[in-house]
Amino acid sequence: MTSRLDRLLRPRSLAFIGGAAAELAIDASRAFGFSGDMWAVNPGRALRDLPTFTSVGELPEAADAAFVGVDCDATVEVVRQLAARGTGAAVCHASGFAETGEAGATLQDELVAAAAGMPIVGPNCYGTLSAPTGAALWPDVHGLSRTDSGVALLSQSGNIAVSLTMQRRGLDIAWVMTLGNQADVGISEAFEAMAADNAVTGVGLCIEALDDTERFVAAAASARRRGLPVVALKLGASDTSGAIAVTHTASMVGDDAAYGALFDRMGIHRVHTLPELLDTLTVLCALGPLAGNRLVSLSCSGGEAALVADRSRGRSLSFPPFAPDHADRVASALDGRAAVTNPLDYHTFIWGDEARLTGCFRAVLGAESLQPVPAPFDAALLVLDFPAEGLDRSRWWPTLQAFSGACRASSTPGVVAASLAENLPTEARARAAELGLAACGDIDTALSALEASAVWGEQDRMGGPDVLLPPSAPSFLSAGQWPSSLRRGSDGPAPGAGAGSNRQPERPYGRGVTGDGEPGATVLPEREAKRRLDKAGVSVPAGVVVAAGQAPVAAAEIGFPVVVKAVGLAHKTEAGGVVVGLDAPAQVAEAALRLADGRDGMVLVESCIAGAVAELLVSVRSAPPIGMLLTLGAGGTLAEVLDDTVSRLMPASADDVRGALRRLRVWPMLAGHRGRPRAAVDAVVETVSALGALVRDDRSIIEIEINPLMVTPHAAVAADALMLVAEAPPNA
Repeated sequence: MTSRLDRLLRPRSLAFIGGAAAELAIDASRAFGFSGDMWAVNPGRALRDLPTFTSVGELPEAADAAFVGVDCDATVEVVRQLAARGTGAAVCHASGFAETGEAGATLQDELVAAAAGMPIVGPNCYGTLSAPTGAALWPDVHGLSRTDSGVALLSQSGNIAVSLTMQRRGLDIAWVMTLGNQADVGISEAFEAMAADNAVTGVGLCIEALDDTERFVAAAASARRRGLPVVALKLGASDTSGAIAVTHTASMVGDDAAYGALFDRMGIHRVHTLPELLDTLTVLCALGPLAGNRLVSLSCSGGEAALVADRSRGRSLSFPPFAPDHADRVASALDGRAAVTNPLDYHTFIWGDEARLTGCFRAVLGAESLQPVPAPFDAALLVLDFPAEGLDRSRWWPTLQAFSGACRASSTPGVVAASLAENLPTEARARAAELGLAACGDIDTALSALEASAVWGEQDRMGGPDVLLPPSAPSFLSAGQWPSSLRRGSDGPAPGAGAGSNRQPERPYGRGVTGDGEPGATVLPEREAKRRLDKAGVSVPAGVVVAAGQAPVAAAEIGFPVVVKAVGLAHKTEAGGVVVGLDAPAQVAEAALRLADGRDGMVLVESCIAGAVAELLVSVRSAPPIGMLLTLGAGGTLAEVLDDTVSRLMPASADDVRGALRRLRVWPMLAGHRGRPRAAVDAVVETVSALGALVRDDRSIIEIEINPLMVTPHAAVAADALMLVAEAPPNA
């Protein structure tokens, strides 16, 4: 596949424009061993001892890639000249563009126009590194070594990328790209190019916000088809970005849930720290997808064994006990002097004795079985802390050697980790790699990486759709036209959401939905929301809005027991605006008069839903720039107390929904806990399907929340509902 970025990724000639920053990039390329043509452009002086020209037009030929190290105003003209010369791509280092406000955004628009289709990396970025060619369009030091193949690291943060290049984990890094403002080349296009390159063995992503979700999804699908591991660190996950949330869901899960759901959908392994990012890439590249999540841990200390067990809690990992005959073989290898558990403490009485260590480890991994049996474990973890630099490490190497031999003999993928990252020296990592093992800094990153590998194997078996329902975007409101109160709260647009940016607002609603006078969004009355839900196929209780004085008559017509609700409140329970279980006219009259503040005020009278097994929260909301986000969770008054939610992207299959429900802590209630009736899970699935069709067909809907969805043994009924819809401004 030919990429627009091919000349940038494997350049044969480089141009450097500017002064001090350009000289640093020249130094970096020379130190990295770039052997192609290099030219400099500076009207006042020579840069290092390169052939230096006064203008881009004087260059002997069009460079494959150029480093532009001049100020922001001069950058636009230099880029125009480079594009006219036929340059392959330009790295724009200067800041002062869209990240600074409207004037900078306008300048960034001019920059993109000046490029006339020539790829621009940045502006406001560190640049790119190509280990296969030695090209360093990079005005700083870095820690990469030359390699023909390896992982690609793509980061919107330049400084994080610099730090990542300094890793000492033995991970081959072939390309580093920092995207900065993503004025032209965004993280999605860079990901697309890397996913198509056969020299790329894995991709690591540091993402602040996506620039092109559809392209990103296509790149992820391409990587999945190749069997290419992809690991993502989402920066800014703590920013829920909503000033005032009308629904429970918006305040509970935030926008980060949409990114998590996207990564899950596309088989991208999410991490939360830089050490996890690197160690997970290391393990996935070395081991690939695991057949399952059954692990065994080996350490010479009970404390370490307990630590592994403790730190694996909450992860999708299993440490199954040894079968009786298997345990007997392990006990025999340890002379009956150690309890055989998993995680296993094999004690230190065989320390330094490679033969006995090998016998023990082979017994643990099933390599000593007298007849062929299924592999007892899907992977093995060895916890091994080496002495500090300058101390004698000779007695530690037999353990590593024995572990690798047992892994080979049993065909078990093996990972070695220390309890402290500084206790696994570079020498040990390198030796582990030579022995066919993956090495991680510490127990936590090892468990995270092994979990990712196990999940990857499960995803390979399951597959999944690559098409997402895009976020709702009314035709009269483009991404840049959301009123300020509907973007990131009341302080104006999200960073980079100005005219010169292709970043969409992270969340197109906030305090504006409470009605501050700006056009944007409206919360529908509950009865209207339920009318729309009923038309879409969602079960709703019979009900009517009447004057309080007519409530008893309405209740009799509906049939007792009934619920009486105040009209116009978003969160009725918190405000005391709902009374349930009324089974007599007098009770209805009293409740209606109180809630409506008199006979002429309006109330909602509805049928009371009896026999509920569980109450759920079900929400579908627009989560730009990702898509339409489905959230399932514990509902009713427990929604915010339990914080028990799972998110998926729409469209969601019936299996997706059932799988999400099984992940909830309230699942036992749905499944019939302790002899209680089982809930109508199929009815919940049908409700989600109906919501999916509704938001697919009506793109004015920004959010729907049903809370609670009353689930009985026979039905799922929307007892309360909120619907947030975009409203056209008067002149639309």
